[in-house]
Amino acid sequence: MSWRATLPIRLPRRPTGCEDEPPRNGRFFERRQAKGIMNVSDLPAFSLTGKRILVTGANTGIGQGIAASIARAGGQVVGVGRSAMNETAEKVAAASGSFEAVRIDLSDPAEAAAMLDRVWDESGPLDGLVNNAGIIRRADAVDLSEADWDAVMDVNLKTVFRLSQGFARRVLAEPGRRGKIVNIASVLSFQGGIRVASYTASKHGVLGLTRLLACEWAAKGVNVNGIAPGYIETNNTEALRADPERSAAILARIPAGRWGRPEDIGDAAVFLLAPASDYMHGAVMPVDGGWLAR
Repeated sequence: MSWRATLPIRLPRRPTGCEDEPPRNGRFFERRQAKGIMNVSDLPAFSLTGKRILVTGANTGIGQGIAASIARAGGQVVGVGRSAMNETAEKVAAASGSFEAVRIDLSDPAEAAAMLDRVWDESGPLDGLVNNAGIIRRADAVDLSEADWDAVMDVNLKTVFRLSQGFARRVLAEPGRRGKIVNIASVLSFQGGIRVASYTASKHGVLGLTRLLACEWAAKGVNVNGIAPGYIETNNTEALRADPERSAAILARIPAGRWGRPEDIGDAAVFLLAPASDYMHGAVMPVDGGWLAR
């Protein structure tokens, strides 16, 4: 690489009537958007305008954050969950997005795959799939039941495979069509953890599956990548955050000094669904406040 490549590149500035200083941090775009100066059309590489994205586990937590971020980027959301998604629909509407709700229990991988086909046939083709739904069972490894092991593996890994398989089949059946899959892994895709044997095993599986599917489908027009969230403010971590000692220990290890928020994961998902990531295949990005860097 030439030394010239390291020099800053100055692009022509569009006349906006705004005298903001040059960007110094991530709040620059937020300030410009708040002033009505910039919208997603100013950043086409990060736009999801006209794209239909199916998000599993969209009724709460990370899935809800992903749905809202997709809507802010101009995408249309098909939210899948086992309970009502009224709050998610409101957040999507607040971002001027469209929301289609599909209620289903994803514990049956075969039914999950059939659901994707129904959505495709009845509502129209999908451009992206976010495999976010997941469950966790906590117990010492010596006490974990086979039923709990199977329940976690079915939702967290087998359903991820069946949905990805079904999505890819539909994309590959239409010459010229492209699609993107984002799998929600975990920092426990890279670590062991304690008292969550089935969860850790399933998330290691998601990491490996993401890489394998990327190797098989990258040349065929399907991007497969993932996100490994750290400790995020959701219902799943409510008990941890309510425990002063445990919460303090977790925060002490996070270089960013705070718990993650659902929109932190949502915005990363937008990147992996948008044209900006077209050359990314098989990557699983930690979004963890620096947890894995320690």
